[in-house]
Amino acid sequence: MRRFKKPRWALPESEVTDENIYKDRRKLIQGLGLAAAWPALSPLEALAARYEEGLKPTPEELVTSYNNFYEFSTDKGAVRELAAKVTLGPWDIQVSGLVEKPFVLNTAKLNQRYGQEERIYRLRCVETWSAVVPWTGFPLAKLVAEAKPLSSAKYIRFVSFMDPEKAPGQRSRSYPWPYTEGLRLDEALNPLAFMATGLYGKALPTQNGEPVRLVVPWKYGFKSIKSIRAIEFTDQQPSTLWNQIQPAEYGFYANVNPKVDHPRWSQAQEKPLGTWFGKVDTLMFNGYGPEVAGLYQGMDLAKYY
Repeated sequence: MRRFKKPRWALPESEVTDENIYKDRRKLIQGLGLAAAWPALSPLEALAARYEEGLKPTPEELVTSYNNFYEFSTDKGAVRELAAKVTLGPWDIQVSGLVEKPFVLNTAKLNQRYGQEERIYRLRCVETWSAVVPWTGFPLAKLVAEAKPLSSAKYIRFVSFMDPEKAPGQRSRSYPWPYTEGLRLDEALNPLAFMATGLYGKALPTQNGEPVRLVVPWKYGFKSIKSIRAIEFTDQQPSTLWNQIQPAEYGFYANVNPKVDHPRWSQAQEKPLGTWFGKVDTLMFNGYGPEVAGLYQGMDLAKYY
């Protein structure tokens, strides 16, 4: 029998949750005679995919209240209040371009179509703050496989929603709306690339990118486009919103690299949300080097930032 080794980021919840909390919860459930139902009690009970042992999720309140979502506001603290007034989706996502099988995805049926997995990923913002977030969703590779890209397809372009009536930030002409992002096809096929439909065992709230968003944990957070409306396979490197605005500051690849500073600040360290101590060292590829470094072999990572 062939044995398959789990990825190094796959762990049971007992290894990503404080030991005392985990044991107390286990004891309570056993005392109630619910041990057999343990896996079904909460989507968080089966959390997997971490970077290192002892990694603990950032408090949910912080992740859902400290948000970069310029479609609503440039003020992180104001985004949740503005987003709470609207609902985005469900809607259809057009999957098109250089594929054998263009199709339409209804976001209300994504989990039914692709299944649902749970991942805990580190999130590193280009602004130097960081978090640890438990996501639910499915690997982007499943969507790519269904589309059957042609040999000429080299990139995937993602387009977010456009609705200035719901999103007041889109009334500003300072940004080339709608938000666009892109990945190289081999990046999209990496097992870590993830389409998130939920976090903390719940559906994505509007401020975190409902109904579905991209999560690319080895790249700075702005690459993880929220509220996706269209996906296009192309042979040309896509133009992306932040790269259009400031190409010298926000490169297409945007891989987390502590050795390459932002023109206006150092990227060598980061400040985890919810911590009182000082900054910690930033890890190359946000700590996911063993899984993704091979994608960039031979590239000058200072040039292709």
